[in-house]
Amino acid sequence: MHKWLMTCVGMILLTSSLPAAAVDVALTTPVSGVVKTVLVRQGQSVKKGQKLVVLDDAIFQARVMEAEGSVERLQADAQEAERDLKRAKELYSRAVSSTTELEQAQVRYSRTNGLYKEAQARLLVARKNLEYSTLRAPFEGTISKRLAEPGMVVSAELQPATLIILSK
Repeated sequence: MHKWLMTCVGMILLTSSLPAAAVDVALTTPVSGVVKTVLVRQGQSVKKGQKLVVLDDAIFQARVMEAEGSVERLQADAQEAERDLKRAKELYSRAVSSTTELEQAQVRYSRTNGLYKEAQARLLVARKNLEYSTLRAPFEGTISKRLAEPGMVVSAELQPATLIILSK
């Protein structure tokens, strides 16, 4: 049997080259965590998108909340920096302030907007990791083998543990 590693629908899948009628696909999550619930049993038929395994998502939810807070704070900072830049441009155009003050406002505006975009990116990653804490069936099939149990620690390192084997 020839095996290779492949990424599909955000999950790491180990696919073996077997006859088209009997392809087993080993499924795991791309994030580390502790198995909270296993929602399937061996021999069970599943539909595409059906939940199979749920990791404890408390840490993932907390990271989303933390990232949302950073986005809100930095959005307010960016709005303030934009107002300051407009004010600095106005004062500079009336020769009330110096070039240095205008440049400082421009730098603050650029820096703050950069930090805001970084916070938005961290929020996207946190939301995606929360989504990945639930293993879903990538296609319709039958559970060939259930290896996951509640309390099991899943590590998304180089060789993540197989949680479910699904047959097409």
